[in-house]
Amino acid sequence: MFSKHYTTLAALLLSLLLSLPVVAAQGYDISYVWSRNLSSVQDYRDQVAHILGPRVGKHLKVVTKGDLYGLIYRRNGNNESTTRVVKAHSKLLRARGLDAVSPIKTRNWQLAGNATLPQKIEPSSKPVKTVSQRKQIQDLETAVEAYIGELRRTGKIARDERTGWSVFDFTTGKKLVTINEDTQFQAASLVKPFIAAAFFHKVKQGKLVYGPKSRRHMQRMIQHSDNPSTNWVIRQVGGPRSVQKILEKNYPAIFQDTLLVEYIPANGRTYKNRASVHDYSRFLYAVWNKKIAGAREIKRLMALPSSDRIYTGVPEVPKGTRVYNKTGSTARVCGDMGILSVKGADGKRYPYILIGIIEKQRSAQNYTSWIRSRSEIIRNVSAIVYKGVIAQHNGA
Repeated sequence: MFSKHYTTLAALLLSLLLSLPVVAAQGYDISYVWSRNLSSVQDYRDQVAHILGPRVGKHLKVVTKGDLYGLIYRRNGNNESTTRVVKAHSKLLRARGLDAVSPIKTRNWQLAGNATLPQKIEPSSKPVKTVSQRKQIQDLETAVEAYIGELRRTGKIARDERTGWSVFDFTTGKKLVTINEDTQFQAASLVKPFIAAAFFHKVKQGKLVYGPKSRRHMQRMIQHSDNPSTNWVIRQVGGPRSVQKILEKNYPAIFQDTLLVEYIPANGRTYKNRASVHDYSRFLYAVWNKKIAGAREIKRLMALPSSDRIYTGVPEVPKGTRVYNKTGSTARVCGDMGILSVKGADGKRYPYILIGIIEKQRSAQNYTSWIRSRSEIIRNVSAIVYKGVIAQHNGA
């Protein structure tokens, strides 16, 4: 794989740049890797160029954004042609032990200097992190990545699988883990709270009523992940395209990588709807801070007793933890996105967002076995995250 000693943020695509929905006149490049270490990205570029050949190699550029360095193939192609190239490059790279690649919106990339490491500048809207704080963040992210890396080395995560992880601590306002955060994954049932938000937006406009019938379907959709109820809610909003339009138009800062195009099929095999880990994180942040329509009710629904992969079966996370979550499961996706509000030794609550997704390119032959084993991986990451988050708080 890419690096044994540095945090690899394979396909960590920048939050304002990546989206797969087709946009008129929008060009796409290809993203291979993102890392905080410049020399590692440069070394990776040499490996990719050797595998893909000089014709591709001359278009590979090492770029910089904030404190990240990325490897980009400059092509400015349309969505369809870029997707074809992404599949071809991913196949070749995976065969040689490297990671799959992702499309990313074309922009005026800032090329990284080869001689010296540019000074890292924090966004003006965020407080500057101390050396100690940066080390805590790096340690937790590295711990998660090391665990996933070991699973890959031992064959417990297959070559055709990719993962995405995100952790945000509400108490400190720090993002602690960002691994493949801006890569689009198949959404499965994880997208159902998004559908609820679109419905409640129309309620807010006075175009729909949240009465006994809609409340019953909404609860079935979120608590029990009922697909017929989900489709009922989608129809009330006006169909998948209407849901997509409402989210894009009214909450563009949240739903930057979401693509909702289909009802849930009768067999539950929903593979076309997509979203990024970052979108789930932004959504949960908005729900927690009541910055989206229906936030209070969505939070209540997500807190109802249901299955989860971030608390139940994770003995490290203490009993009494409040959980607000939604799982997603198909033969190709196993995920959970939620908020855990844990109680520290000082009696205070420390809420944090945790999202974990494992996506398989080909459907698992044994669905039950695959989902069970991948759920356990997410639970193990949850244990790692809990220890990392709670260790930051005095008296916890």
